[in-house]
Amino acid sequence: MEGKTYEGNAEAIEAWNTVLFDKFVRFRETLTTGLGLHGKELLDRFPPRAGSRVLDVGCGFGDTTIAIAKAVGPGGEAVGVDAAANFIDAAQRDAAAAGVQNARFLVADVMGDSLGGPYDRAYSRFGTMFFSSPVAALRNVRKSLTPGAQLTICVWRKKDENPAWSDAEQCVLRFVQPPQQTDAVTCGPGPFSQASPDVVSAQLKASGFDRIAFERFDASIRIGKDVADAIEFGLMLGPAGEVMRLAGAEAEARRPEIMAALHELVAPLARPDGVWAGSSTWLVSARAA
Repeated sequence: MEGKTYEGNAEAIEAWNTVLFDKFVRFRETLTTGLGLHGKELLDRFPPRAGSRVLDVGCGFGDTTIAIAKAVGPGGEAVGVDAAANFIDAAQRDAAAAGVQNARFLVADVMGDSLGGPYDRAYSRFGTMFFSSPVAALRNVRKSLTPGAQLTICVWRKKDENPAWSDAEQCVLRFVQPPQQTDAVTCGPGPFSQASPDVVSAQLKASGFDRIAFERFDASIRIGKDVADAIEFGLMLGPAGEVMRLAGAEAEARRPEIMAALHELVAPLARPDGVWAGSSTWLVSARAA
């Protein structure tokens, strides 16, 4: 299913379908294993019922959708939705290769497209933080749910509680600054836009949810298989990667200095099984009122 793009969300969708998709493919293992710790914790704390229908919002590569499909069993269904067609194509291929027949995927803008349903549950691992209008998106999710259905989402806590992301950014900012204005596409509000429980609880309440609760989860995540991989990851993704991309030629001119500083940062974090750094999320639950 192809959805339409809603005003205000077009730039973020373009970014996710092009430059960010390419980078996510390059670092797919790092992202799905590292971020996967938080998504798995969300499913462990709030396991989906066998036989239920679950909507996976912002499913990306669909690894979460496939995990949910296995959890609900053949009598249930997991439906992954993402606005970026390239991610959905990859998700469909992976589900078919894994022989998971009760996982289905659709390309749609959650801010306004029909999401199907009714669903017994909605889930999202880092998929709700990039909407230009979070309330519009959450209201649309609410419309797709049965009354009393549970919503569970995982969002990053504030940046300075996430050294896996913030330390590399601070390192890059010592050398270059992003431009005040740019024609380059960006990912929308950004990964820390839902770090405040007050903000998110207000968004959820305005969207038709109640019984809103937040549980903190801290975990070390792997940001590279070795030091060189972690440096490249920092230069390409996350807040540091965004500064590098937006700073353009200036960042490239100072790349050797930046790489040396990043090496100094990540080398002490190396272990035999990779480079690990701290991260922190909110695991949020709510009920469709």
